[in-house]
Amino acid sequence: MIFHILAVGRVRQAALREACEEYRTRASRYFKLEVIEVADSSRDGRTGAEAMRAEGAALLKKLPPGATVVALTREGEGEDSPGFADRMSRWQREARDVFFVIGGAGGLDQAVFDRADGRLSLSTWTVPHELARLVLLEQIYRAGTILKGEPYHKGHR
Repeated sequence: MIFHILAVGRVRQAALREACEEYRTRASRYFKLEVIEVADSSRDGRTGAEAMRAEGAALLKKLPPGATVVALTREGEGEDSPGFADRMSRWQREARDVFFVIGGAGGLDQAVFDRADGRLSLSTWTVPHELARLVLLEQIYRAGTILKGEPYHKGHR
């Protein structure tokens, strides 16, 4: 089973891209992890709803049948780090690929939410999609250290 981060657009800022790669590398010590990007349709000159529909269609094409799909949205379910680690462990036991889906600047199209098995919130705040990717990668790494009992996570288990 593989954990996938399926995201709209690439990380353009060098410092963020470097941090994402650092946490992807760290997280890969604990989990099989793949990052998949689809085109940012707003860069094609499309406007809000039109761009979201195009991005949604591109995201849906990447989701295989039978995979667990988790849409990231501020309206999703909040969870602390140990709870997320437990969820990651449960998904590993189920041995189904999991796709964390991150929308573009306009968010996710309704069609993606309709396909999703759940919704996860990284924060109730609105954060740029590039930063959401970094936070998710860090939390996946943190989950690995929690499950292995390593000292990175300073919170309570």
